[in-house]
Amino acid sequence: MSYFQKLQSLGYTLQSVPLYTGRFQLAVQTGNLVYTSGSVSRFGEEEIKGLIGADLTVEQGYHAAQLSTLNALQAIHSLVGIDNVVRIFKVLGMVNVAPGFNNTTGVVHGCSELLLEVFGEHGQHARSAVGMVIPFNYATEVELIAEVR
Repeated sequence: MSYFQKLQSLGYTLQSVPLYTGRFQLAVQTGNLVYTSGSVSRFGEEEIKGLIGADLTVEQGYHAAQLSTLNALQAIHSLVGIDNVVRIFKVLGMVNVAPGFNNTTGVVHGCSELLLEVFGEHGQHARSAVGMVIPFNYATEVELIAEVR
């Protein structure tokens, strides 16, 4: 099963989206690597905003991280096609945290587990999970680095 088909079997369809926002690219390629810009917790008609640990639970943050990941995968798909991914190398997971919240890893597991489900061993990656202020109050933001054909 292709990665595109795997995502469809999970209920997600990637669309081709314009990559240039007027100020930056959603994804760029150098050699066989694709770097994504930060992708917020918005995919299709669904978006999640708020502070994890105040407005939202860890479970809601986990789902937000999945949306951010799908958003980043859509950027990769728009640039090179998702089925051309060889491996996901690096994840930077950013969490919009309330004061005192420190379970950023529990939130970013939503990203990591989705990547492992879609890409199997090729989704194993290095990762950072940090708390910060996310623009426009989105719950999460994810950056990916992927090797492509």
